[in-house]
Amino acid sequence: MNGYLYLAIAIGAEVVATTSMKAVQGLQKPLPLALVIGGYAIAFWMLTLVVRTIPVGIAYAIWAGLGIVLVSIAAYLIYGQKLDLPAVLGMGLIVAGVAVIRLFSASTGH
Repeated sequence: MNGYLYLAIAIGAEVVATTSMKAVQGLQKPLPLALVIGGYAIAFWMLTLVVRTIPVGIAYAIWAGLGIVLVSIAAYLIYGQKLDLPAVLGMGLIVAGVAVIRLFSASTGH
C-alpha cells in the first residue's frame, strides 16, 4: 500500500481521536473514550508504516499540519467552536506549507 494512503488513514484516525477527547468528560463516556484510544492506536500504527517509505520529518510535518486544520474544522462542526481571522489565516499558511512540501520537496519520495 502507498505510504500516503497510510498517512491519510493515520491523519483521519488522529482527527477522530483528538476530536473525541472533549466528549470523554473525565473518562465518564465509554464510546468517546474508545474512539480516543482506538483512534490513537490506529494513527500510530499507520504512522509506523508510513515512515517505511516517507521520511519521518516529512511524514510528521504533513500529519501534524493537516491534523491541526482538520481537528479545528471538526471542532467547529461538532462543538460549534469558532475561529477568528488570525487562526484561519494561520491554518491557511499551514495548508500552504504542506502543499509546498508535497509538491516541491525532493524529500517526499514522490
